[in-house]
Amino acid sequence: MKRLILAAVALLLVIPALNAQEAKKINKKNLVIKEWNTDAASKARILDHQTTYNPDGKKVEEIEYGQKGQKWRKRYEYGVDGKVSRELLYDERNKLVSVKKFEYNEFGRKKTQYTYDAKGKLKTIKVFEYLTEDA
Repeated sequence: MKRLILAAVALLLVIPALNAQEAKKINKKNLVIKEWNTDAASKARILDHQTTYNPDGKKVEEIEYGQKGQKWRKRYEYGVDGKVSRELLYDERNKLVSVKKFEYNEFGRKKTQYTYDAKGKLKTIKVFEYLTEDA
C-alpha cells in the first residue's frame, strides 16, 4: 500500500513538471530570432546573430554578424524525410564557400557528411559512428 501511495505522489509531482516543460517550447513557425550585444559603456546595440525558421518550424538560415557586418551565412535545405539534406555556407560577401550533404541511417541519425568546395570538388567525408554501452 505504501508503494502505491508513493507512486501516486510521484505521479502528481511529475505531471505538473511535464506541463511546464511543454509550455516552455517556442513555436518556431515563421520565427526570426535576433541576438543583440549591447556595449556596456555606450549602450549601443549591435546585431550578433540571426536565425530564421520556415512555416514548418525548421531552421532555414543563420547569419553571424560582426562590427563590420555579416561574417558568414548558412542556409539549410531539407529532403522529403524532413531532415537536413544540404547546408550551404556563404562568406561575408554572400559568396558560396562550401556545401555539406548528409546521409542518414535507418534510425534517422547522421551517417555520412560530404563537404564540397564552392566549385563542387569533394573536400572531406565525415562518418558518424554511434556506440552504446548496455548495462
